[in-house]
Amino acid sequence: MLDIRRIKANLEDIKKAMNRRGEKEFSLDEVVNLDDQRLELLKEVEVLKNKMNVESKKIPQLMKEGKKEEAESEKVNLKKLSDEIKVLDEKIKKVSDELEYKLLRIPNVPNPQVPQGESDEDNVEVRRWGEPTKFNFEPKAHWDLGTDLDILDFERAAKITGSRFTLYKGLGAKLERALINFYLNTNTLEQGYTEMIPPFMANSNSFIGTGQLPKFAEDMFKLEGLDYYLVPTAEVPLTNIHANEILSFDELPKNYTAYTPCFRSEAGSAGRDTRGLVRQHQFNKVEMVKICAPEESYNELEKLTHNAEYLLQLLKLPYRVVRICTGDLGFTAAYKYDLEVWMPSYNRYVEISSCSNCEDFQARRAGIKFKRDKNSKAEYCHTLNGSGLAIGRSFAAIIENYQQEDGSIVIPEVLRPYMGVDKIEAK
Repeated sequence: MLDIRRIKANLEDIKKAMNRRGEKEFSLDEVVNLDDQRLELLKEVEVLKNKMNVESKKIPQLMKEGKKEEAESEKVNLKKLSDEIKVLDEKIKKVSDELEYKLLRIPNVPNPQVPQGESDEDNVEVRRWGEPTKFNFEPKAHWDLGTDLDILDFERAAKITGSRFTLYKGLGAKLERALINFYLNTNTLEQGYTEMIPPFMANSNSFIGTGQLPKFAEDMFKLEGLDYYLVPTAEVPLTNIHANEILSFDELPKNYTAYTPCFRSEAGSAGRDTRGLVRQHQFNKVEMVKICAPEESYNELEKLTHNAEYLLQLLKLPYRVVRICTGDLGFTAAYKYDLEVWMPSYNRYVEISSCSNCEDFQARRAGIKFKRDKNSKAEYCHTLNGSGLAIGRSFAAIIENYQQEDGSIVIPEVLRPYMGVDKIEAK
């Protein structure tokens, strides 16, 4: 959430920044006017409260002097003042609620270095690693490979639940589990993250804290009759570990990693990536989250991005890094990189990780602060998050890039200790 004081102090600059996003669903002038109303009402109520405080002190003195009628008259006046204060308090609450409602729906301010653009086609390539895989035979898509090898079953998953769900079988299930363990071990043993196993559900306050609510309620799976939502990413529980806390500067940065299943309704994605593992209602992911001091957040973003890249390099999967443009930035990010892995079936790079710096946007919503020392004022932290990595897309990229002419899949070397085999072959 944006600080209303920041908006008012930099109104024209923030308007220009939001225009770069192409956002037209909100009015910054409206929130400024609402805050002006709120401040004016607070002044009025403060004057009345001070007057009430002064007048109330007269009554004991009047009673002491035997001036009962005047004391009763003062009591009547005080009752009128009290009623006026109640009316103003109700107005303040109404205006404050409306202000919060509007502020919660305003996206983050893009960093000035974010490239201008309208869609993912305008994202800017930063670097590549490896070369797109070449074959001397006609390669298959992962959904065909998985079916032929009997390690993926889309039809039975649809029977159990519905479309956009997958049943992993045998060595397919083992490969999925191997990737989870490999990512977690690498993140914790080599990259300095602390592993967490968070709840796979979170309450609405947690979703408000990370920015999924209230704007993106239709993208969530809510449990009927409860204030619980299934997590769409471990970013939600990991970031909220320190909600409404004040950390010490010496504790920062906090580096967390976690595996969770992720649940997304994929609202608005009808017709997109309907086959295979790329866009599912349920998928597995290992997430990385950083909570740090503001002056370190862009250094930490580079570290986070390289941490995700390292995983792809160990798997020897070709990928590229792109800077996300204003039109593709997303609601909470001030700056974002995407990692895109080479997918032969698409004949292009496909997103496998997004690494975002949200600056203080989420921390303000979730109340995550720190103090530089015991005498300093509490400041808002900066929060960052990145996929490290999406498991289903990793699975798809591996079997497509490592497929052999006979239809078998060679297992990447780093995964063989987890798999116990070096190849997946047809039975």
